[in-house]
Amino acid sequence: MSFNLPPNLIPDAASPEWMSKGDNAWQLTAATMVGLQSVPGLVILYGSIVKKKWAVNSCFMAFYAFAAVLVCWVGWAYQMSFGSDKFLPFVGRPGVSSLQASYLVERAFAGKLPNATMIFFQFVFAAITLILIAGALLGRMNFYAWMLFVPIWLTCSYTVGAYSLWCPSGWLAKMGIIDYSGGYVIHLSSGVAGFTAAYWVGPRESKDRERFPPNNILLMLLGAGLLWMGWTGFNGGDPYMASRDASLAVLNTHVCAATSLLTWLMLDIVFFEKPSVIGATQGMITGLVCITPAAGVVQGWAAIIMGLLSGSIPWFTMMVVHKEVSLLKEIDDTMAVFHTHAVAGSLGGVLTGFFAEPRLNRIFFDIETGWQHYIGVLYGLKTGKVKEGFNQMVVQLLGILFVVVWNIVITSLICLAIRVVIPLRLSEEELEIGDEEVHGESAYALWGDGEKLETSRHNSGHGFDEYSEKEGSNLII
Repeated sequence: MSFNLPPNLIPDAASPEWMSKGDNAWQLTAATMVGLQSVPGLVILYGSIVKKKWAVNSCFMAFYAFAAVLVCWVGWAYQMSFGSDKFLPFVGRPGVSSLQASYLVERAFAGKLPNATMIFFQFVFAAITLILIAGALLGRMNFYAWMLFVPIWLTCSYTVGAYSLWCPSGWLAKMGIIDYSGGYVIHLSSGVAGFTAAYWVGPRESKDRERFPPNNILLMLLGAGLLWMGWTGFNGGDPYMASRDASLAVLNTHVCAATSLLTWLMLDIVFFEKPSVIGATQGMITGLVCITPAAGVVQGWAAIIMGLLSGSIPWFTMMVVHKEVSLLKEIDDTMAVFHTHAVAGSLGGVLTGFFAEPRLNRIFFDIETGWQHYIGVLYGLKTGKVKEGFNQMVVQLLGILFVVVWNIVITSLICLAIRVVIPLRLSEEELEIGDEEVHGESAYALWGDGEKLETSRHNSGHGFDEYSEKEGSNLII
């Protein structure tokens, strides 16, 4: 019995037999959703959650990083992260294959996708990692130092983590570590690197540390909403196909995030007697981070438990432990990325080692044999594979140790090297004034602030018409 494919599904030069049009379409959609988490998601979130005088600087640190990472990614960093040629045991060989059309249209290392799709998808993950690091440094880092930090850290740190944990040739990948969508590679590394960089850059101005109110909580919620909804692509795209595992990952992601938000909110109400909007946002983020290494390999009830823990343990480290440990009090981590990403990411990695369901791992890793090694402690105890379950937990803990140590060392070396060339921290005058001194621009003018926005020779906006105060208006057009 013969069967003829519809014309739009017949393989041709543009759509070869190995490529799935549906999977490719989903992967590009998922990548775009992750990109929207950064631009405009975190751009808006950062610009609105800081003092007005730092709104432009905070937005632009994220905006710049997104662009800089892409150029470096296609230039050499993708090959270092996922290339087939090994350079060192923990990183691939730099190369320019990502700029060659013949390579871009070939099949990627995983999924039924071309390399161009995989490169774009992995780029948005690399970009958001640098932007998350920026969250720890808002309100005082020299922008020129940040311009150097982004490509160097991407090259020396991110590529190592991505290759070691995600590339099939990576040493931790071969050991069977489970990092479904970046709990280690993205969140743990950005939390540790951001905290380390904050130590070397130094604190904000004293009065900024004492009082740093958001300039627009409504916009902050808009940015947070883009971050939350964008996580559909963040975790749903990592099977590299429009599969049932992707569906499970998406549902688990939102269930954990919602549970974590509510848990954090209730703790705020009980202990501080106020339903904090900023606190709820933090709880949402810790839930998203915690579920990320486990999204498609745990059951729904496990996602709820993870949400309860991600809404309470990072809350405890932020609200209690932070105030008791001198090192945490000393280092000025503006957006608390240590708690929301390093603590929550580590927690997610450990809980993955406990709750990982072997049948779901079999689907995700697409393997017929050896899948029993991907088994959480809980299922190891249940099925009699106790040794395998505890071995998985050991691998998960080893991954945490590797990412933490590597990022502390490499981030410190990068900061020490950059400060030989340029100061890491802004000058006292720049810290006092903020955006107008650093960029020659201001986010917006409130009533009575118009006179502060006179024509500046330090930005590209000079030359426009002004109305004098004598004419009854201080509006600049």
